[in-house]
Amino acid sequence: MTTSNQTFRQAANSPLGREAREAAKSAADTARSVGDDVSDLASDAARKAGDFATDVSRRAGRQFERWRGTAGDVWDGVHDATVRNPHLSLAIALGIGFLLGIVLVNRR
Repeated sequence: MTTSNQTFRQAANSPLGREAREAAKSAADTARSVGDDVSDLASDAARKAGDFATDVSRRAGRQFERWRGTAGDVWDGVHDATVRNPHLSLAIALGIGFLLGIVLVNRR
């Protein structure tokens, strides 16, 4: 009568057992290879996303600087016009205030 340990050894050393070990080893190698490929793909995607975000940030900064310069120029132009024609500026401000008042009252 054989023991369970002997039966296990016989099964493991049989041609079918060796085939099963080779198949398991091959599956492990394939899984490791796929894992490496997925890791490389994920790191590449993260790098590309970082590069894109940096590029967008740089472009937004340049555009903000342009708008800030334009706003400063407009403010200076309005200030100069107000200094040259203070009465006209007051009339325009009064007209805009009157129109805003009409719009806000009619919204209710």
